[in-house]
Amino acid sequence: MDNHSKEARSYNMSRIRSTNSKPEELVRKFLFANGYRYRKNDKRYPGKPDIVLPKYKTIIFVNGCFWHGHKNCCYFVMPKSNTEYWAKKISRNIERDHYNNDLLTEKGWNVITIWECELKKDKRQSTFENLITSINESLTKK
Repeated sequence: MDNHSKEARSYNMSRIRSTNSKPEELVRKFLFANGYRYRKNDKRYPGKPDIVLPKYKTIIFVNGCFWHGHKNCCYFVMPKSNTEYWAKKISRNIERDHYNNDLLTEKGWNVITIWECELKKDKRQSTFENLITSINESLTKK
């Protein structure tokens, strides 16, 4: 059973931002501090990517574990109420993510997905190191 009333839950969900989330800001600050320049939420590309690095032909999606159904992640737990609705919604998000990634890859873009759980303090440094490696590898593939 939900710990909140329907009204309180609705209010909480309405406060969740789709852009400029804390995980996105962490990645953007890291990239900028390391000399990478980017575009934010560029509508010209499928999926309206969180970060576009045109010079490196790289697109970065910063996904929330819950909203994008991160498998085997402790931060993704299917809600116990209204399960049918949430299962459909999250599976549509996953399908859309795969579709957009495929479109971008076909157009020659290097697509990187960073999960919210990978930006927790204990994993953040290795995530950023892997990110730099992936971006630089895309430059050598050009």
